Amino acid sequence: MSGQTPAPVTDTTPELDGATGWFAGVRQLPSPNCDARPPEASIDLLVIHGISLPPGEFGGDGIDRLFTNTLDPSAHPYYREIAGLRVSSHLLVDRSGAVTQYVSVNDRAWHAGASCFLGRERCNDFAVGIELEGTDDVAYTAAQYRALAQLTRALQRHYPALAGSHIVGHSDIAPGRKTDPGPAFDWTYYRQLIE
Repeated sequence: MSGQTPAPVTDTTPELDGATGWFAGVRQLPSPNCDARPPEASIDLLVIHGISLPPGEFGGDGIDRLFTNTLDPSAHPYYREIAGLRVSSHLLVDRSGAVTQYVSVNDRAWHAGASCFLGRERCNDFAVGIELEGTDDVAYTAAQYRALAQLTRALQRHYPALAGSHIVGHSDIAPGRKTDPGPAFDWTYYRQLIE
């Protein structure tokens, strides 16, 4: 996507209810894999992830099932390896740009795992996690970039610290352990969309 002049992102953004931490106008599928943020935590990090389940396949219900603890280990060989995981993310943007919210942004989703940002460990305490349906080496879609930019802008209205170096990939806070969103994610294009 680099080299293209991005179309302006209009603010038909799903609106975030700051009191509840839920976005209006998006699909909501609450995950049990979350808990309260520490009382002293302030949200100042946005972590972008990439996910596909089964790996490399798009459009199924594997991500929903993983985040809601309903993954059938017999449905795919890879699912046996991850059946015991208890993970979630605040939001998912699928290949069409449709958004699902699993956890209130006021709560701690379990997306970052062992992680560190600017010397601060336990990034889940102070981060919002957004998953993009994809893989490290397959280009993300224009619809995903648009939706991600809209979500980012809505979050920034409530959490102004979510800007610049406080927007990172999972690989940035868990180097050597995670690689997502991978080289297929066009950071330049995304940053142009949110300027």
